[in-house]
This record gives sequence, structure tokens and C-alpha cells, in this order.
Amino acid sequence: MIRRILGIDPGSRITGFGVIELKEKRQPCCLLGGCIRLGAKEMPLRLGQLFTQIQDIVKQFKPTELAIEQVFVQKNALSALKLGQARGVCIAAAMSLNMPVYEYAPKQIKQAITGKGNADKSQIQHMIQILLTLNVKPQADAADALAVALCHSHMLGLDK
Repeated sequence: MIRRILGIDPGSRITGFGVIELKEKRQPCCLLGGCIRLGAKEMPLRLGQLFTQIQDIVKQFKPTELAIEQVFVQKNALSALKLGQARGVCIAAAMSLNMPVYEYAPKQIKQAITGKGNADKSQIQHMIQILLTLNVKPQADAADALAVALCHSHMLGLDK
């Protein structure tokens, strides 16, 4: 059975995304990794852009499930609120296309990818490049999204 996981690292300005494919007893393969850069100034317009672009990725790559990073508590309440809105839009876009959604804490993702729950972005980028045998180091937000997808595959034992 082939499974495709869409990983998302939500953000109100930049949302990282990545699609990996898992075939039985084979190394995970990266089909896509990138960033959705939301240019609109007003939050409702950014959320609308995000919803549309997530749906476009789902329609094009046909992932079987969504793995998304949980909101972490930030010092700035307004930033946390905006992050939560972006995250909710990503989940709604996937659910509107009947995809199951799985959520992972930031520490859990870092632990699954690097072995350390406090890894920094450069460590995540480095490990994603190695684990997915990428020719170049992915952009930080894309690497984070691919890490969410790989974490999901690890948690379900799909990469064995």
C-alpha cells in the first residue's frame, strides 16, 4: 500500500508544507517541499489564500493523510492566536477533502527527527536532507513540514 503524507508547519505569514510518499519497506520519498508565502496584509485574506493553496496541494498530490504541528504557547498572545487561525484553516482545508488529520507537538517532532526534543532549525534541515536524501538543504519552514510528515510515519511505524 502506498501512503502519502502531507506535513504542515503552519504560520500566519509563511506556512511550510511537504509531501512524502511511503511504499512498503522502502525509504520515504519526498514528492514536494516548499512554503506558502501569504502576501495579503489583512488576516482574513491571508487565511483565504492559505485555504485555497492547501486545497490545491491536496488535489494535485492526493495525500492520504495530514500531519500538522500543534500550537505551542508563545509569549505573544496575538501571535499565538494568528498561528492557531492558520492551523485551523489548514485542518479545515484537509477535512473538507475528507483527509484524516494527525497532530504532533513540536518537541515530539524534533525528537523523532533528531533524537533531541530541543533541536534547532538547522539541525532539522540537516536531518531532513539526510533522511530524505535531498540534494540540497530545504528551506527551514519546508524542512519543518517534512519533519512533521516523517514524524507521523515514525509514530505509525510506516517507515519500517
